[in-house]
Amino acid sequence: MSGPVEWPVAAGGRVVAIHQPNFLPWLGYFDKLARADTFVLLDSVQFPKRNGTWMNRVKLLVGGEPGWITVPIVRAYHGLRRVDEMAIDDSRSWRRKLLATIEQSYRRAPHFDETMPLVSEIVLLEETGLAAYNEAGVRRLAAAVGLDTGKLVRASSLGVTATATDLLIEITQELGGGTYLAGGGADSYQEDEKFAHAGVMLEYQAFVHPTYPQLSSTPQHGLSIVDALMSCGAAGTARLLRAG
Repeated sequence: MSGPVEWPVAAGGRVVAIHQPNFLPWLGYFDKLARADTFVLLDSVQFPKRNGTWMNRVKLLVGGEPGWITVPIVRAYHGLRRVDEMAIDDSRSWRRKLLATIEQSYRRAPHFDETMPLVSEIVLLEETGLAAYNEAGVRRLAAAVGLDTGKLVRASSLGVTATATDLLIEITQELGGGTYLAGGGADSYQEDEKFAHAGVMLEYQAFVHPTYPQLSSTPQHGLSIVDALMSCGAAGTARLLRAG
């Protein structure tokens, strides 16, 4: 696509969105990027010591059903680590295996020939830091669907020090934002009243996942944007985002 797609600006002034640097994220992630004036990759917070996270795994259709694909990470460390301190575990050849899984699952997709080279480029990137690896992937995917990658900022570059909801507010204000764009479900953990007290407008994303033809018997939502690219192509995926 030629040039970034123009998106409407919210009435509350400059819109700031904040999200962890995820691996091959879903459509809703890019919808948030599209709606924001500045999109902050939250790489300065603690990485979960246990359990799964969207930062190193995501779902795609595997054999026609939703299945996880995973970036192995180094877990053999003591204490706590920030997201930007996490390393990819390249002690085994996972990249080619992951690509083989995607190729086998999507080789009959309408836009496989268009999409697979992009996915291969992202997965094969020789980067050992998880945050930097994911950021590169987000940038390539965003550019493919016509989004402005100049919006992306690393939280680690800002020098902010607050935590929890106060951190979201501090980042928004640091970047001159008048509105914080929250994802769906954020009201379950953030303290909404603090935004008004700080003079920051709070807006919820309210993303509605579009339905499109997929290599599955029933519609599957929440998959990586790679699924949409395989099914609809870059131009078609950009239209899905505008519709969402």
